[in-house]
Amino acid sequence: MAADAIRSYKVDLACAAQTILPISLAGAVHELEARAYQGELPEQQALVLINRAQGEGTDAAPLVRVHSGCVTGDIFHSLRCDCYPQLQASLERIVASPNAILIYLPYQEGRGIGLFDKIRAYSLQDQGIDTVDANLRVGAPIDSREYNLAAHILRDLGCTRVRLITNNPAKIDALEGLGIEIAERVELVTPVNKFNRRYLETKRTRMAHEL
Repeated sequence: MAADAIRSYKVDLACAAQTILPISLAGAVHELEARAYQGELPEQQALVLINRAQGEGTDAAPLVRVHSGCVTGDIFHSLRCDCYPQLQASLERIVASPNAILIYLPYQEGRGIGLFDKIRAYSLQDQGIDTVDANLRVGAPIDSREYNLAAHILRDLGCTRVRLITNNPAKIDALEGLGIEIAERVELVTPVNKFNRRYLETKRTRMAHEL
């Protein structure tokens, strides 16, 4: 079934755009290879940042982060979630590794439900409802993310065996179901604050995240 899903997902990876992207991280400048990929639907676009050095360690399974876009967290540094610190911690590991990849999926906002419904769910959380039940109350899935494009990108980069930075077992299961071998799960520990404590607890108790 996984092989059929991969074949049926129509994506023209040969049309990926490529450049060098200098980024500032923790006061240092890093130049990373950047690629853009277009998925089957117009909104399914991905940005991939690649750090590949020459020499020792580059033949091992690459370190990979598949990161869901979060406007409130990644751009505005919202304290209601852990998206921004996860992204920063992942980038720090990626620039320190001789073979590492960040796949950024903007269209997976709000675990795939979109920005509008995410803010609607936030308003319900303000009334004491947790993130799982808030999604259901607005008529959205608990988590509607799929990883077909991410799996295609990894295969295009020649990476079918990876070390995945994640706390989410569902992400591991999804990628493995699409033919990507997870050689190692690399945990991601981020600070807890008074605004995201319940959010993180819900991820742990109701979504089986390994926190």
